[in-house]
Amino acid sequence: MASTLKSLRALSDPTRLRIIALLEREELSVNELQEITRMGQSRISTHLGLLLDSGLVESRREGKRTYYKLSSRANGEKEFIQLAFRGAQELSESSSDQINLKRILNRRREQAQLYFNQIAGRFDRVYGPGRSWQAFGHLLLRILPPLVVADLGCGEGYLTVEAARWASKVIAVDRSEAVLTRARALARRRRVSNVIWKKGELEKLPLRDGAVDVAMLSQALHHAQHPARAVAEAARIAAPGGRVLMLDLRAHQEDWVRAKLGDRRLGFEDAELKNMLSAAGLSDVRVGVGARKAGDPFTVLIASGTKSTTATKARKHESKA
Repeated sequence: MASTLKSLRALSDPTRLRIIALLEREELSVNELQEITRMGQSRISTHLGLLLDSGLVESRREGKRTYYKLSSRANGEKEFIQLAFRGAQELSESSSDQINLKRILNRRREQAQLYFNQIAGRFDRVYGPGRSWQAFGHLLLRILPPLVVADLGCGEGYLTVEAARWASKVIAVDRSEAVLTRARALARRRRVSNVIWKKGELEKLPLRDGAVDVAMLSQALHHAQHPARAVAEAARIAAPGGRVLMLDLRAHQEDWVRAKLGDRRLGFEDAELKNMLSAAGLSDVRVGVGARKAGDPFTVLIASGTKSTTATKARKHESKA
């Protein structure tokens, strides 16, 4: 049957006019349409089937429920839909339908608000599907401009690969060739190609001065033989106005990490990290807690500093003199 004839047939029944009018602004489930119209499920489903077949209505599945709304593709049938609205207003059930629709929508809002009222003050302790720090991190990374990033002490490349998704280029450095091999394999599996892999020591990086916008040391500094020298190297390769970011452990007493994980240092005091960043010539130095769990002996610190553009210009001027 031609599209126009299908639309005319679909709108020839008062019940279908009522359904069209109810779907004017909101999508509704079969159960909600039942409750509003006081009709049985089989009757509602039959009318919805005809409306779907005509193209005036579309559906979407959500869990065990199906929701219906006016079709976004029914551009040629807009005049029919407008006639349906006018026809529905002339029906004796029109007033009660709108009252019942309003009640259904108010109940939806109240149920949603009730949940948030119940968990107020304990939101961070209640499970929510899809709510995770990993997802939050990915979201925040999207607001960053494309930067050149160095992942220093990159290990097997997990952070390297994630950084490569938002950076224009990542330079990954590690002293172990075996580890770099595994990191390259991970990048290939994740189809990441904007990474340059380099073998080198944290205390003597194989990069020129001012090569990157961001120099990252994630859980790498406690493996360095000379941590302060490693921080100074990170500051050296940062461009004027660039940043050095560090993720590392606060000082702890878990000595087993030396033998099992190869840690040279049992973390750092907050002031120690701050002093190393400042001594490297960085400004706007900040150190704070990044992650901490009750009963966990390890606290993760986040530290950052910015490469001064003024100091860089001064050094260039002195060298010319």
